[in-house]
Amino acid sequence: MLRTTDWAATPLGPVRGWPVALCAALAQVVDAAVPMWLCWGDELAMVYNQAYAGMLGNKHPRALGAPLRQVWGEVWDDVVGLIESTLAGTSVYREDMPLLVDRDGRLREAWFTFWYTPLRDDDGVIRGLICTAWDTTAKVRGQRRLADSEAALRHSERQYQTLFDRIDEGFCIIEFLDGPDGPLSDYIHIAANPAYLANAGIANVVGQRVRDMVPDEADAWVEIYRRVLLTGEAVRFERELVKTGRYLELAAFRVDPPERRQVAVLFQDVTQRHRAERSLRELNDTLERRVQAEVAERMRTEEALRQSQKMEAVGQLTGGIAHDFNNMLAVVMSSLELLDRKFMHDDPLARRYLDAARNSTRRAAQLTQRMLAFARQQPLKPEPLDVNQLVAGMSDLLRHSLGAGVRLETVLASGAWPTHADPNQLENAILNLAVNARDAMADAPGEPRLTVETANCHLDERYATEHVGLRPGPYVMISVSDTGVGMAPDVAAKAFDPFFTTKGVGRGTGLGLSQVYGFIKQSGGHIRIRSEPGQGTTVKLYMPRLVALQAAEAVVGVEPPAPRGDGRELVLVVEDEAAVRQLSIEALRELGYRVLEADGAEPALALLQAHPDIALLFTDVVMPGVNGRRLADEARRRRPGLKVLFTTGYSRDAVVHNGVLDPGVHLIGKPFALAELGRRVHEVLGGPA
Repeated sequence: MLRTTDWAATPLGPVRGWPVALCAALAQVVDAAVPMWLCWGDELAMVYNQAYAGMLGNKHPRALGAPLRQVWGEVWDDVVGLIESTLAGTSVYREDMPLLVDRDGRLREAWFTFWYTPLRDDDGVIRGLICTAWDTTAKVRGQRRLADSEAALRHSERQYQTLFDRIDEGFCIIEFLDGPDGPLSDYIHIAANPAYLANAGIANVVGQRVRDMVPDEADAWVEIYRRVLLTGEAVRFERELVKTGRYLELAAFRVDPPERRQVAVLFQDVTQRHRAERSLRELNDTLERRVQAEVAERMRTEEALRQSQKMEAVGQLTGGIAHDFNNMLAVVMSSLELLDRKFMHDDPLARRYLDAARNSTRRAAQLTQRMLAFARQQPLKPEPLDVNQLVAGMSDLLRHSLGAGVRLETVLASGAWPTHADPNQLENAILNLAVNARDAMADAPGEPRLTVETANCHLDERYATEHVGLRPGPYVMISVSDTGVGMAPDVAAKAFDPFFTTKGVGRGTGLGLSQVYGFIKQSGGHIRIRSEPGQGTTVKLYMPRLVALQAAEAVVGVEPPAPRGDGRELVLVVEDEAAVRQLSIEALRELGYRVLEADGAEPALALLQAHPDIALLFTDVVMPGVNGRRLADEARRRRPGLKVLFTTGYSRDAVVHNGVLDPGVHLIGKPFALAELGRRVHEVLGGPA
């Protein structure tokens, strides 16, 4: 590289013009095994050997023949004084000098040891300098780490000694020995703190063997600590030191490495406490059973809490999944509806395919609805409800769902209390239980019989404490019992878990019972399952009693066809997902409405300002930045008479709280059918703001 460098383009000029002194010095540099460089002339042009090239990093080979100030510009202010001293005739030596150097485009702290020597021309005039340099960064950092460490060690030793001397608990280190009774059959105390005597009652234990100290009980102590030494498992236990009559609470762990044969023991004298406990046991021999019962009760409560927390966590996850699915299903469902209305009038085969796709889409929507029900995130419309009327009104539906082979019995309590619940969701819950029961009875011997029963009951404080989140008080109970195959306890414990099913592949989603669980919990109720293999299953739903109100009779009617707009009403659609927004626009236009669109709150407010004839704001709730509720609030502040219809695939948001719609809020869930959208838009436009 030195031979091929165009030296004429550098301040050194052509090689044939170099002084003999420069050539000799260069030969010394090139032949050296250590990193060396020299600089020459008014600009101190730089030449170096192969060993030094590595220190330059990405500056090599551009540094060949370049001015020294240019090559090491980042450290020039640090070394220029040393260079000037050298050029004045004084050699300079620096050891482990810190510098911020350019390493691959970044300034990094490094340390160098170097030696500057004046370099003279053929007439003895100093024309440059020669440098021998070593990068000592690794050495300096190693020394610093070392200093920080053997310091940390001193601090640790002082801390250990302070703790060793001052703690109230006794502490000792024992080392195992091979004795007459075999390998590791004895141990000697190699260290003990001052509190050893106060807690154990034995003095001067260092250097004593356990078989000499307490010969009658040595075997037991050796066995305990030898197990710690051999397994590496720490132990905590209580034991009486018979020799001194002290009752000790001890903890022991192995001192690694195992080859040291050492175990550390920390202990304290708990004799007074032990005597007090023994006295209490003597005074009340039932105390232990009470404590055991209390512990068992606490364990049951903790297990119920863990189960509740697990169901809550899974519910949050399934709710989020359902939200995303609903957005996707909204696009699919709306596309199929519009495709049917516009293009499928004269093609029966295409219509059959289209109907199959719509049926699957509806099933998928039902699946996400069940997920939201389990997550307790479906918007409910509770109303005063007579459970006897609801169950009686479901008789035909239940018989149709169960089939002719299943005997249905209903036992309705006289004077059943009213409750406050969503009648449609409660019907779905009972129907879910009935269908599960039908499947369970399919493989059971004997006559299949389903019993639906209502009753008034009171859940007391004791029962409520066993079930996290349950309030004691009056409840109306609906039970569904079958004569099916029943469930083992481990299966029944997981019956409400989402996607858990005992049915074969393709026979169930595992969301039926979890949907019932979510709805009952969201309604402030309680659900209980009792089952035994071969003895059938009973599921009891407890709904809070509605006090001082009469239950309203549930009225179920046939949904009318979707009403259409008159071509004059203007609707503003606000949706951040383009596909969902476009399908909503086309659906509204198909229903006879004029439509404007916006992908967020800011453009929506601008359109409201520019179009005072907008009659309805149709907005998604969950949007980035300003959500739909905040958009509606601001729009109504500017336009007090504006009608608003919200849509969402996820109910845990700004318009639903505790599972119930906020007063005065109109909401349509995703995905929605075209007819449903038409009815809701007509309903909102025709009602008060």
